[in-house]
Amino acid sequence: MTTDTTRNSHMVLFSAKQAIHSHSCRIVVYEKEVDCYVHYVTTDSDHEELAELNPYNETPTLVDRELVLFDARIINEYLDERLPHPPLMPVDPVSRGRARLYIERVQRDWLNDLKNIDDPRSLTPIIRQNIRDGLLAISPAFDEQTYMLGNEYTLVDCYMAPLLWRLPWLGIELPKQAQPILDYADRLFERPAFSSSLSDIEREIRLS
Repeated sequence: MTTDTTRNSHMVLFSAKQAIHSHSCRIVVYEKEVDCYVHYVTTDSDHEELAELNPYNETPTLVDRELVLFDARIINEYLDERLPHPPLMPVDPVSRGRARLYIERVQRDWLNDLKNIDDPRSLTPIIRQNIRDGLLAISPAFDEQTYMLGNEYTLVDCYMAPLLWRLPWLGIELPKQAQPILDYADRLFERPAFSSSLSDIEREIRLS
């Protein structure tokens, strides 16, 4: 059972409250229902503790007993291998390669541009347009499939959900032609793990 109220767990995820990469890791943690303390880094003492663990002093950082990992992709794949149920990556090598390629494209095309965005006003019109056009381009695929790789929820969807949740906050409005991807977003948001993964700041994005 995942918890963010006690630090007795041997697994700790140091997370920012609003960073998109940290959010993807929180989703994976809750999908796995692992006994993990989600520690939000908010104070100077938090950063001092994090600096002792991670040479880059950045979130997300995962501590599992004596092992310390950073970088969302490394953390998420480790969690999927360490806790195989439910699986978030396909079993066969071809499908796993395809999933990794999708994750790489999502990172390069969209998420990397949003990594350090704390104020949506700092988002350039070009980045905003690229995200809008990219999502619109893949929208028709969801007329035929439930999730990014087909009808099974995978790690790719754990990266897509934080992006789609933040669209209103980023000032990105999709046209009516994008209804299939908006329906896909709703399916992601309805998952219990996604609801549990939201920080108070992230939850307010859709309440304001």
